[in-house]
Amino acid sequence: MSNNGTLKNRHGSAVITRQGDTDYVVTRSFDAPADLVFEAHTTPELVQRWWGFETSQWQVCEIDLRVGGSWRWVVQEPDGMVVGFHGAYLEIERPHRLVYTEMYEMPHAPLPDRADYPTNTVTLDEVDGVTHMTVHVHHTTGEERDMVLASGMESGMQVSYDRLEDVVRAGAR
Repeated sequence: MSNNGTLKNRHGSAVITRQGDTDYVVTRSFDAPADLVFEAHTTPELVQRWWGFETSQWQVCEIDLRVGGSWRWVVQEPDGMVVGFHGAYLEIERPHRLVYTEMYEMPHAPLPDRADYPTNTVTLDEVDGVTHMTVHVHHTTGEERDMVLASGMESGMQVSYDRLEDVVRAGAR
């Protein structure tokens, strides 16, 4: 919150920093408790309210929230492009930590079968009602990381996190 007690507009404030040869870190703060931010990451009805663009049409939003459980999100864009991601949960420490694999599904290709999926570690630290989110993304190669960062993913990430901010500030549940 600002000094006058009003909520800050944090839209567009996510920061991506390269780390080492294969990783990058995303940081973003939300004016909401950590349990709401965690819930918004792990509840299909809430994910559908913030992930992707407002114009995206959801096809699949599945979350089996348990260690070893899987998740899969697929949307279709107005131009007909289908965008899908999937992975598995490796660690769940509600509401402060979530570790999962994430793989982009290539359009018109079978689901990738790889043992070395990129791994995301989401950490949520709450201080005075503000949740500071850190997403550490580990890739197996620097080329893969650089390809992801060069893909234009940052603009979509900013939109999604701005929409997430709106969902959690509204109370999410």
